[in-house]
Amino acid sequence: MSSKDEKNLAQVIDTIAKLDEPRRSLMQRVHDVIMTSAPALKPRIWYGMPAYALSAGTPALVTLRSDDRINLALTEKADFRPAGGSDGSLMPAAWYFETVDEAAEQRIADIVRAVVS
Repeated sequence: MSSKDEKNLAQVIDTIAKLDEPRRSLMQRVHDVIMTSAPALKPRIWYGMPAYALSAGTPALVTLRSDDRINLALTEKADFRPAGGSDGSLMPAAWYFETVDEAAEQRIADIVRAVVS
């Protein structure tokens, strides 16, 4: 990991650490899922929120935001795919959550892996 990558990771960890509980633990858990499921992604702060890109110099693909609700979102730079089914051409781009269980962890991991594949 380059020193820039290490600095960016430290900024993400610091941003998450400044949150109040239970958001801090929840955001840390999702950050860990993202890093484990797609180790090629590089964390950094993007528009004030933790984000993950293929390199420090490329646009973020995934963001992790803590506002009224916590959300995992794909940016416009991610490879969007239509949802299919009755949703037709709608393309999912954000998922809000208040808790994360094992099933949600797996879904987050699947979403993130799909972005980098």
